[in-house]
Amino acid sequence: MIAMEKIRLSELIAPSFYEVHQDIKNNRYTHYWLKGGRGSTKSSFVSLEIILGMMKDPNANAVTLRKVKETLKDSVFEQLVWAIEKLKVSEYWEIKHNPMELTYIPTGQKILFRGADKPRKIKSIKVSRGYVKFIWYEEVDEFNGIEEIRVINQSLMRGGQQFCVFYTYNPPNSVRSWVNEEVLIERADRKIHHSTYLTVPREWLGEQFFIEAEHLRRINEKAYRHEYLGEVTGTGGEIFSNITIRKITDNEIKAFDRIRRGIDWGYAIDPVHYTVCHYDRTRRRLFIFYEIHQVGLSNRRLAELIKEENKLNSLITADSAEPKSIAELKSYGLKVYGAKKGPGSVEFGIKFLQDLEEIVVDPERCPNTAREFLNYELEKDNNGNFKADFPDKNNHSIDAVRYALEDDMIGVNMNGVEILRGVKIYG
Repeated sequence: MIAMEKIRLSELIAPSFYEVHQDIKNNRYTHYWLKGGRGSTKSSFVSLEIILGMMKDPNANAVTLRKVKETLKDSVFEQLVWAIEKLKVSEYWEIKHNPMELTYIPTGQKILFRGADKPRKIKSIKVSRGYVKFIWYEEVDEFNGIEEIRVINQSLMRGGQQFCVFYTYNPPNSVRSWVNEEVLIERADRKIHHSTYLTVPREWLGEQFFIEAEHLRRINEKAYRHEYLGEVTGTGGEIFSNITIRKITDNEIKAFDRIRRGIDWGYAIDPVHYTVCHYDRTRRRLFIFYEIHQVGLSNRRLAELIKEENKLNSLITADSAEPKSIAELKSYGLKVYGAKKGPGSVEFGIKFLQDLEEIVVDPERCPNTAREFLNYELEKDNNGNFKADFPDKNNHSIDAVRYALEDDMIGVNMNGVEILRGVKIYG
């Protein structure tokens, strides 16, 4: 450890990462999702933490991953070599280029490099001393999804008491990207951190970096916000730009006094979706805090689940396309009536939701609702242009919410068209 004291760590880590460093030092979390724009130094930070962590813990090894093996050499490998040099500990590390491998000489601990395009090599990883404590997914958005990440973690996170997994990436533009959805899900062992070049000492990046960033900000602010600030600015086809994904507390729910319920039918392929929400008409805010979303759910079982939530047997508005299902739920004692749909009611209902000040969805209570509202985008034609019509797929929660709010749309006037229970009345 004497060698590492030759340089102060604050001289290598940007101020935005001081708190994360303390979290890692005190083992507060297992999973660190580090996102941000260009020049935020998140990859530099991770490389320093891995080298420091291994030199402090004689049983710690590391595996660094990219989706494609060929990208390892010029990214994570060179970054870790940089960290070794910056910490002035080169004499303690053996650097092997073929195959890529870094070895801490005093103990034989290793940093291994793998591409996820060859999963068998990941499953077969073995270390002669200790266990794989550190795992680093660089450009994690390039991986196929959280399922792929989960399988890799299950293979690597064995035999140790404490693990530290890093996920570094620049957020993709589309809210539909799996990684943008994943970081919205709360976990007690997960820390989400966002950084930008604005917190990095100017001399680290060089004057030209700031000149280029400022130039892009002037000529294309949206591109600047995405590339340099790491913001999810969207593709332009997002239908709902007023979505807020956050926990809705029990105390908030206790205060809700305009609760609405709706059902969109489904069974074999499409799921049935039951929604419960609160509509704050004064502030034009919608809070969605309960869902049932399931394929193959019988009406009898659905009724049982609804009764567990809807203890006062309040009214429920359901898709009128299935009168038999409505009648069956009524036979079980539920107060269900069919939505009075009409020409243009789908478009109007979606525009009504778009026009709200905010739609708040609890991702823990309503994960499927959060996913569908975030992913609902206009489709493109063969020429790459957005189609005018709203897509009729993966919108079960949206339809259920439209039905639930049908009475609240009465009397609403948009574009000179009076609406009565979702039906356009002309003249």
